[in-house]
Formats: sequence, C-alpha cells, structure tokens
Amino acid sequence: MDDFVSPTATASTTTTATVKETTTKVDPEIAELAGQLEAPLEQRKTLKESRIPTTRIGRLWHYGTLATGLGVGAINESIKRATGISKTKEGSVILSERNVDLLVDKISRMRGAALKMGQMLSIQGIQAASDSESWIPPQIEQILLKVHDSANYMPQKQMEHVLTKDWGKNWQSDLFNTFDPVPIAAASIGQVHQATLKSGENVVIKIQYPGVRDSIDSDLSNLMAILTFSNLLPKGMYLENTVRVTKQELAWECDYLREANNTERYHTLIGNDPRYKVPQVYKDLCSSNILVLELLQGRVLSKAVTESQLLRNQLGESLLRLCLREVFSFRFMQTDPNWSNFFYNPRNGQVELLDFGACREFGDDFLSLYGRILKAAAANDREGVWEFSEKLGFVTGYETSVMREAHIDSVMVLGEPFRQDAPDQFDFGSQTITGRVRDTIPVMLRHRLTPPPDETYGLHKKLSGAFLLCTKLGSQFDTKKVWYDEVARLSL
Repeated sequence: MDDFVSPTATASTTTTATVKETTTKVDPEIAELAGQLEAPLEQRKTLKESRIPTTRIGRLWHYGTLATGLGVGAINESIKRATGISKTKEGSVILSERNVDLLVDKISRMRGAALKMGQMLSIQGIQAASDSESWIPPQIEQILLKVHDSANYMPQKQMEHVLTKDWGKNWQSDLFNTFDPVPIAAASIGQVHQATLKSGENVVIKIQYPGVRDSIDSDLSNLMAILTFSNLLPKGMYLENTVRVTKQELAWECDYLREANNTERYHTLIGNDPRYKVPQVYKDLCSSNILVLELLQGRVLSKAVTESQLLRNQLGESLLRLCLREVFSFRFMQTDPNWSNFFYNPRNGQVELLDFGACREFGDDFLSLYGRILKAAAANDREGVWEFSEKLGFVTGYETSVMREAHIDSVMVLGEPFRQDAPDQFDFGSQTITGRVRDTIPVMLRHRLTPPPDETYGLHKKLSGAFLLCTKLGSQFDTKKVWYDEVARLSL
C-alpha cells in the first residue's frame, strides 16, 4: 500500500454515504499517549470521493478522453505561444499547465496502473533529485508529485459491494463493533479503513479498488501508447522494461492473500529484534481483495523530522540496517520505501513496518553478484564494481569509456558510508550521495546499451529509498558498524 497512515489521523465515524470530502484530526488521547499534547493537532490532507471506472471499456474511454484532451491542449498551447498569449515560451506544448492538471485528474481517478507507473518512473529520476534539478522535465516531476499527494477514495456503495461479495451481506453486524466508512488512507490499489472487531481488537482493513486487477494489462498498454506518442520521456529509459516490471509488481500487489503471507513471513524473519514491529495478520478475514491487520500505534515516519537528533539517528540506523539485512540475510525484500510505509514509536524508537505487497524474493545467484558489487564499492574497488556489474548484466562490456565511468561512479558513491575512511558518525543530512548519483543518470541514459536486470528496479528503489529516508531524517550514525554487523562479518 502506498499510503497507510497513522491512527493519529483517523476519520470521523459519523460520516454517511453522501459525504464527498472529509478532513481528519488527531485524536487527543492518542496524541497524549505519544507525548504530543502540547503540539498543535495535525490535520490530514483532504480525501476526495470519486467513483472508480471498473470495466475495461469504461477505463479505455477515460484513457481515450485523456489522449484526446492532451492533443487539444497541445494545439491550444501552440496557438497561445504563437500569438504571445502563453506565459510559457519553451518546453513541450503537451505539458502545458492545463494538460498537467488533466493528467493529474485522470491518473488520480483511475488509480491502479496509472499511479504505479508514475511511481516506477519516479524511481529513475525524481527520487534521486534531492538537492538540485531532476533530469526529468519539471512538468513531469510536477505531475508525479501532485499525483502522489492526491487522495481519492471510492464511494461507499462501491466499497460495500467489495466487502459484501467477500464477507456476505451482514458483514458489518457479524464481524465488527465499529467500522469507519470513510478511509484513513487512499492510494493506488486500495484504501484503508479503521474498525473494531467483535473481539474488541482494533484493526485496519485494506480494501482493493474494483477493476484494478483485471485492467492491469490494458491500462499499461494505454499508458505506454500515450507516453510513446507524446514523446514525454527521455530516450534510454527502456519503457518496455519498466512496463513489464510494473505489470508484475501490480499483479503481486493486487493479491492480498499473497500480501498476508508476506507479512507473516516477514514477521518470522524479523524474529525478536526489538528495533522492528510487524503487524499481526487476521488471516481468517483476508481474501484476495481484503487485508485485515493489527492497528499499529506509531506515527507516520515523515513526522519524525521534528524529533530529537538522538531519535532520528536511531530511526535512520534501523532503516539502513534493515535494508542491508534484506539483501544479505533475508534475500527477501519489501521494495517500496515510501515514507508512509513506516511508522515509528516516539517512546522507544521502534520502527513499525507496513505494506508487504511489494515484497519479492531474489535468487541466490543474483544477490550473490549484487552483494559483490556493493562490497567492491565499499572496498573502493572500481574494477571489481565493473567486473561484477558485467557478470550480473548491468552492462555488456562494450560500453563507451564515458558510460563505464558514469556507471562505476554511480555505484562507488553508494559504498562511501561503509568504507574504512568514512567518518565514525556519518552525517546523512550533509551528504551528497543522492545528488551525485542523479548527476550520472543523463550520461547513462544516453550511452546505455542494455536495460538493467528486472530485479534491480525494486532493489534500487529500496536501497536508494533507504539512503533518502536517512537523508530526510538528517540521521547521523556509525555506518561502518552497521556494514560490519549486517554484511562484513557474514560468510557470504
């Protein structure tokens, strides 16, 4: 799930089916428990109700109107520029202000593949652009950021239809003491509600949008046609590969029974490590469309930026440690490092983990080679980075010297925090790693001879995301010790 939110932002239970918008506030009792009572009560972003097109024909119609609208908007922008009316003089006429708003509206309404595609594209550019301009056109960046901040949820009638189909018509009276009809989160594949079971346990219920699973192939085909026709993206992105990986990830994430199993597996892998908490799964209530989990009591990780330096250090260390552990020990990774997939407990610094739909296994051969690339970077071994990159399939060995150096540079900077000459307290708040990785992207797009292995899309998203989370938190900790504990001391 992209947007699980803290229970400190729960919605009012008095909402009816006619409500079109809702804003939610912190429960004062929860704020007091978290020691936040003196702080201003937080206000959650507005959730907007909009019906989701569920049939392939209905979704095709929306994509068709999007393509037509973009074309009309481009013609209008061309006329405005020619007559001097438009304030914009340069850049793509397709990405006019009107067309950006149109794209945001349609993608927010369609959810599913449209939102997921935006996330996958952001992996390759926007996430790395932490300290200067992105190589992606600023209008595309604006679209992705606006879409990420949008929050549409399906009407109550649609939501109840999903629950009735899987739980029966008396589901509310049979299963719950309370059930909030307004979601506390809405994202690309489903939305999240808060409820109390008959047994008294507080839970969150993730409900999948109808039609999302069945429309993956057609949605991605339509999106690819629009992106290709409009020539919005730079060459070298291997859009076909991005679409293929997105299709596979979407299929996984649309199977909530798979996510339930992943959550239980991850709970076992974490074991008794007090740094982390994985929610309990209520397996008897889960289906391919519904996931029921324990309601966690932490705060969403983005709120931690105002916490003490000591707590931010602890959280950053736990996040980076977990990422390395996934690669080198678990060989099983949750590949979505979105802020909202992590909570934290301000009293003990425990990281609460969410969203296991994006989990995937990695083969031993792949991770062995990938691990050697990272270890070479940590050992300041440029030749080793190139050698194992070629063996893994990152490169062909026939690249230009410019591409070779750009690729090696992009990997070498990732090893900096783990090298022997790294500071004892690595300061992520002042690091330039993400910016330097970003600087190599345009070169690699121009000179790349082969797309990266499919496995690396999710793995790089998580690894770069872990660095970025530490950066946003301004964490400072002994990265060399983390590397030793999770990698160097292991016999791999």
